[in-house]
Amino acid sequence: MIFNRWSILALLVLVRTGTGIQYQTVASLSPLLMSDYSLGIADIGLLIGLYHAPGTILAFPGGAIGARLGDKRLVLTGLVLMAAAEFMMPFGPTWPAEMGARILAGTGGILLNVMMLKMVADWFAGKETATAMGIIGNAAPAGIALALVTIPSIAEMGGRTLASAATLGYLALAFASMALAYRAPAEVAAVARQQKLWPQRRVALALATAGMVYGIYNVGLTTILAYGPLMLAERGWTFAAASSVTSLVLWIVTVSLPGGGYLADRTGQRALVLVGGLLAFAAAMALAPRVDDALPVFILLGIASGLPCGVIMSLPTQVLSPATRAAGMGILLTVYYVMNVCGPWAVGRIAELSGSPRFAFDVSALSLCGAIAFWLIFRRLANGTLIAAEAKAVS
Repeated sequence: MIFNRWSILALLVLVRTGTGIQYQTVASLSPLLMSDYSLGIADIGLLIGLYHAPGTILAFPGGAIGARLGDKRLVLTGLVLMAAAEFMMPFGPTWPAEMGARILAGTGGILLNVMMLKMVADWFAGKETATAMGIIGNAAPAGIALALVTIPSIAEMGGRTLASAATLGYLALAFASMALAYRAPAEVAAVARQQKLWPQRRVALALATAGMVYGIYNVGLTTILAYGPLMLAERGWTFAAASSVTSLVLWIVTVSLPGGGYLADRTGQRALVLVGGLLAFAAAMALAPRVDDALPVFILLGIASGLPCGVIMSLPTQVLSPATRAAGMGILLTVYYVMNVCGPWAVGRIAELSGSPRFAFDVSALSLCGAIAFWLIFRRLANGTLIAAEAKAVS
């Protein structure tokens, strides 16, 4: 049994990395999928976004179910669903079958993600929150980066079947580790039966605006991962080389993302890290399609995109008490998943109508600037007296 909160965080990172690996398999295998099912760019964007589709209806009830059944049980259930979907993906005889398997995978991923953020908040509330959220936020990008550099090569050796088998192996490791090693902190276990199913109205609105910030931010990352390789391939790169350069963004994010959280906790300048990070991310996105030398600008994207994430993910902890944490995370992630279903498809559609994947980067640059406006609304709501009462509530 693990008792140290940093060891618990390492365990949660290992488990959540599996969602990043599975999420990225569609983009990493996009040439094979486009060939097998006669798909276009927008279709790939739709299949990517479908991973988050169940979150539009399951994120909030997932939080409520977790409050009743327990965090650990719900995470293990999510891993089982992810594994079942991964087993189905290579054998889908039709495009609708692929979509159904992707939705099942997303269902498991949603149940897992709702509880992951709640678990980190349980262990780190008031203790290096932005740093811890930055580290857990880094898990999915690390998984995506791992998939970017391994899945195409694995598929070249054994097709989509071997690629899915590799993903299944990781999910089995995550299940075993979680089943054997996780426990909730004692103070959270003590109030487990007193969970509330809905926070105050003002708190719910604050969480919805925080979800918009988190969703827009993640769509920006998805744009790099989904359309970066296609943009570079358009310039004459091989798809394997383009995927490797794109993955560099996420390898750098493994440093810049927790680094941004640490910087915010160390200096106390959370607002500066969040706003400055979003603006730097937007500027790098706008620059990427306009620079011939891709390597430096993708390095810049890796640095800029990681900085604001830890602060963004820690926003809910400013307004949630232990009794409302599970349900509150469900509200935040419901909005987040709606954004992640609509965002990749919309960005891909605009790029398709414009005639090039490079326009996807321009759309995301503008969206990232808009995320700052939603953060300002969150900040106004979080400063309300009702929020202060909610945060101090002890149930």
